[in-house]
Amino acid sequence: MYSEKQTKDFQQQTKTFLQDIAIISAREINVLRDVLRFHEHRYYVMNDPLLADYEYDQLFKQLEKLEKEDPSLVTPDSPTQRVGSSLNQNFTTVQHLVPMLSLDNSYNAEDLIDFDRKAKELTGLDVIEYCIEPKFDGASISLIYENDMLTRGATRGDGVEGEDITTNIKQIRSIPLSAPFSKYGVQQIEIRGEILMSKSAFAKYNEGLAEQGLPPLANPRNAASGSLRMKDPKEVGRRNLEAFLYHVSYYSDDKRKPAAERIEEPHDADLQDEKLLQTHAGSLKLLWDCGFRSPQKEKKVVKGIDEVIKHVSDFEAMRDDLPYEIDGMVVKVNDFALQDQMGMTTHHPRWAIAYKFKARQATTKLRAVEFQVGRTGAVTPVAKLDPVHIGGVTVSSISIHNEDYIKEKDLKIGDSVLIERAGDVIPQIVKSLPDARDGQEQNIDFPKSCPVCKSELYKEEGEAVWRCINIECPAQVVERIIHFVSKDAMDIKSFGEANVRKFYELGLLKDIPGIYELDFSKISELEGFGKKSIDNLQAAIEASKQQPLHRLVYALGIRYVGETTAKTLANAISDLFELETKTEEDLQQLEDIGVKVAQSVYKFFSNAQNIEMLKHLQQLGLNFTNTKKQTATGTDTLQGQTFLFTGSLTKLKRSDAEAMVEEHGGKILSGVSSKLNYLVVGEDAGSKLEKAKKINTVKIITEDEFITLIG
Repeated sequence: MYSEKQTKDFQQQTKTFLQDIAIISAREINVLRDVLRFHEHRYYVMNDPLLADYEYDQLFKQLEKLEKEDPSLVTPDSPTQRVGSSLNQNFTTVQHLVPMLSLDNSYNAEDLIDFDRKAKELTGLDVIEYCIEPKFDGASISLIYENDMLTRGATRGDGVEGEDITTNIKQIRSIPLSAPFSKYGVQQIEIRGEILMSKSAFAKYNEGLAEQGLPPLANPRNAASGSLRMKDPKEVGRRNLEAFLYHVSYYSDDKRKPAAERIEEPHDADLQDEKLLQTHAGSLKLLWDCGFRSPQKEKKVVKGIDEVIKHVSDFEAMRDDLPYEIDGMVVKVNDFALQDQMGMTTHHPRWAIAYKFKARQATTKLRAVEFQVGRTGAVTPVAKLDPVHIGGVTVSSISIHNEDYIKEKDLKIGDSVLIERAGDVIPQIVKSLPDARDGQEQNIDFPKSCPVCKSELYKEEGEAVWRCINIECPAQVVERIIHFVSKDAMDIKSFGEANVRKFYELGLLKDIPGIYELDFSKISELEGFGKKSIDNLQAAIEASKQQPLHRLVYALGIRYVGETTAKTLANAISDLFELETKTEEDLQQLEDIGVKVAQSVYKFFSNAQNIEMLKHLQQLGLNFTNTKKQTATGTDTLQGQTFLFTGSLTKLKRSDAEAMVEEHGGKILSGVSSKLNYLVVGEDAGSKLEKAKKINTVKIITEDEFITLIG
């Protein structure tokens, strides 16, 4: 952004100002702002400061003083305007100029070769030029500049709409408040990027939390993402976030144009050679020249997929040497005209693909095992490890499932173990390292009695899980309440796990009906519970009484009854107490209700304590009936058709997609079988997809195809 001559001039001007800061007058305020912007760019974008922090602060304070003396001198892009003061910021929803689509994923060379094959078919070329850049592991943002000024920053949201976080965006000093886009004839521009916290900034921030006795943040990605929606912009500034801007999604000159209409004749003479608005690599240079931290230095332009494969492999080997976390590489067709020719699906552009790196592994020590009791009484061992940083996350606890798993992995307390984050998400122990043992290791003894209530544990024949069957066990009671209020159950907002545990420990809540009998006068005496938070909690509890019957069935936490089975049961009855009259044989006549589920449901509704609880809930006003009324928009276009969803959906929530099926007369199954008509496959689909491929009658469709089918 700054030439060698400009750099020398700013250094000389800085020296002049520092000789006597007090004499810097209002007449020189524009020069002072330029000097500060220059040093911000050197520090936050170039990582090559030319000024001590103290010296910068002195210049900054002089600017603040001049602007305070004459507020008419303040400009929107002044360095002082980054500092936010609002402690009650509300985030409004805004629409992106161009939808922020996801990227198709690949995990091996074969996927990249297939991507190249499709690109050749769509373009008619034998060899394609690609631009490769790191896939940053942070929080996605969208920025809009108009007439060179930053006018809006937003989160990705659902891809179509995000939240306006402009005030917080201004705290990130690698994002310029103004940029010289007009130099290139651009009047309005929307650019995309990623907010990151570097490894060093993350470590330093966690050290500060530890000194205050506060729990550390989980990983740099969560730290960055959580920062963007903080109510206090000053706290955002304290987190030392960074921004990489890597995509021009839209721009206009005289009037707004679709993204596909590229500027053909550059305004600057040297623009044609750089192809700044004709290639992706050129757009990265444009952003860099305008003062943004784009992956200009990290990118690589190559011809042919073989060069792509070589580069992503080489880059993966050096990922740990980078100052920030990445989880892969992004491969894009470089030429904008070819991108426009290839087009995009409703989910992802056809001209780009994300190459995901292999699962991360590390070794650490297994120091202890804790046994936790869930809402169904299942006792789960949890390994406590020496904290280890792996794949962007600090791992210190891992579930080791059950007694058989411990024996299979040959785990002992004191063992060195190899752990892995499969898909960079769920940590697991791969194996113990017996060769590293020194004889001090201890066997892991599974308890014979409940670690909470001391009742004897039982294990059913054919199962690997030990259970506490004491229905009054405090651990189970708390977990059942947490499940009852959860999002997919009764969805009582403002009533999270922490509040459930706090109210239970204080004796304010002892069972599920107690949710609707809380003494809010006592809660108001607790720290952190003001009138507004209590009003919100009361309103959410009252609203949950009108939840549809299938949510209540699921919320009861009956073993083996998930959301799909709960809908099947609710749709078969008019009143919840009808299930009290059903035999196991009756229940097995329902769609996808097998022997185990039927036995579990029958056992639940044969328990006198459970029936008393349900009667209590009914008296408290909860909805116990199923109107079986179809929604006004519902049709029977999917009548008799069965569906199952697997993997992560990117456009729809799983619950919303399933509701669409039912609104159109279809049914949701709980597993893959010959009764299944459609398997809708999202990202990272697992064993259900492999099983469905073996059944010829099952149609396997994508999320986009499902949306088309629904109409």
